[in-house]
Amino acid sequence: MLSRACRKSIITMVCADLPSSSAPALKFQVLAQQGRARTATMKLPHYTAETPMFMPVGTQGTVKGLTSQQLQELDCHVILGNTYHLGNRPGNELVAAMGGLHSFINWPRGMLTDSGGFQMVSLLHLADITEEGVTFQSPVDGSRMLLTPEQSIAIQNDLGADIMMQLDDVVPATNTDPARFMEATYRTTRWLDRCIAANKRPNDQNLFPIVQGGFNIDLRELSVQQLVARNAPGYAIGGLAGGETKDVFWRVVAQCAAGLPPGKPRYVMGIGYPLDIVVCSALGADMYDSVYPTRTARFGVALVDAGVMKIKHAAFARDMRPIDETCSCMTCKQYTRSYLHHVVTRGVASASILVTYHNVAYMQGLTQRIQQAIKQQCFPDFVRQFLSGMFPAGDVPQWVVDALDVAGISLEGVAKLKPVHNFYEEVKSVKPMPVV
Repeated sequence: MLSRACRKSIITMVCADLPSSSAPALKFQVLAQQGRARTATMKLPHYTAETPMFMPVGTQGTVKGLTSQQLQELDCHVILGNTYHLGNRPGNELVAAMGGLHSFINWPRGMLTDSGGFQMVSLLHLADITEEGVTFQSPVDGSRMLLTPEQSIAIQNDLGADIMMQLDDVVPATNTDPARFMEATYRTTRWLDRCIAANKRPNDQNLFPIVQGGFNIDLRELSVQQLVARNAPGYAIGGLAGGETKDVFWRVVAQCAAGLPPGKPRYVMGIGYPLDIVVCSALGADMYDSVYPTRTARFGVALVDAGVMKIKHAAFARDMRPIDETCSCMTCKQYTRSYLHHVVTRGVASASILVTYHNVAYMQGLTQRIQQAIKQQCFPDFVRQFLSGMFPAGDVPQWVVDALDVAGISLEGVAKLKPVHNFYEEVKSVKPMPVV
C-alpha cells in the first residue's frame, strides 16, 4: 500500500497536468476529470470549496428553515444572498457596519451574492430597463429604486461576499423578440465593464461575468468570447431556468461550458433539480444554485434518488421507515415517514425545517457522489445507475439521452430512446466526445 506522502505526491503530480487558474481572491484547481465532467477545488477568501457543488439560496441573508450552524453540519461550502433584497432591507450600509454579510449572519464559509439582475424577470412588472440601469418599484413601499452596475457593485462590496455577480440584462425566456436578446447580450458586456471599473475590492472579492444570448447560438458564442476576453476569475451561464424547454436548456449549457476557460469555474445559475445537476456536471459545469430544494420542502416534498416523495400522501401515514434509508442526515436518522406525514399534514412549523434539512443534505450528498465518481473514474457508471433508479422502466427523457450523448456517456441498456440530436452540426466549435 502506498504511504500517505506518496499518494499526496501522485495527486500533486496529476493536478499539475490538469487545468487551473490563480486570481487574487480565487485559486481553482481541477483534481480529476472524465469526459467533460470534472471535480475541482476552489479556494476563496473564506473557504476552500469543492466542485461540482450546490449552493443553497439565502435570499434575505438566511436559508429558510436552517441556521448557519446547521448549514455547516450539512457541509455546505457556499451559500447565496441577493443584492436587490439585502440592499432594500436591512440595507447594505447596516450590513457593512456589522462587519459584512459573513459576520451579520454568522456564516464563516463561502458566500456569493447575486447582482439583482434576476429581479428584471421576477419583478418585471415593477421594473424599467435602460442603458443606465434598472429602475424598480419597491414591492415593500412602492418607492422607486435605480440599480445601476455601479450601485450593484457598491452594494456587493459592502456585503463582502467572496463572489459577486455582475449586473446583467436578463431577458425572460418567453420573449420572442430577437432584437431584444441582441440588445441584452451587448448591454451585458457593457455593464460588465462598468462593474469591473466600479469594483473597489478586486483583491478580496471575485467578480463573475454572466454569459447571455438567449437561445441563439451565435449570440451565446459572441457573449462567451467577449466575457472571456475580460479574464475574470470565473464565469456564469445565465438566462436559463426561466421556462425554456429542456432541449434548449442542455444545448446552451453544452455550448457555453465548452467555450469557457477549462481552468476556471463555470456556474450555471438557477439550477436545482437533481437530474439537471447530474446532466450539467456531465457537460462540464461546476456550480449550481436554486431555491427548489428548500421551497419544495415547505410543501412537504422530499428529494430522493427516485425523484420526489410527497410526504402528505396517505400511504406514508403508517410508514415507519425514514425518508431515505441510505441517508445519514439528522431527519432520516431520527424521524419516520409516519411522523413527518403527521406534522406536514397538520402544518406544524417544525415539519418544513425537518424536510428542508433532509433536502439540503440530499443535494450535498448528490454532489459529493458526483465528485467521488469523477475521482474514481467511474462517472459514466454513476450516471447510468442514477438514471436507472429515477427511470426504472427506461423512460429516460429524450433531452437527457441527447445531452449525455454529447457528454460522451452511453445509455445503452438504461434508456429506451436513442440520441437524435444534431448538436455538432449546429455548434461547429464544439468537438464530439468519445462515448463510454
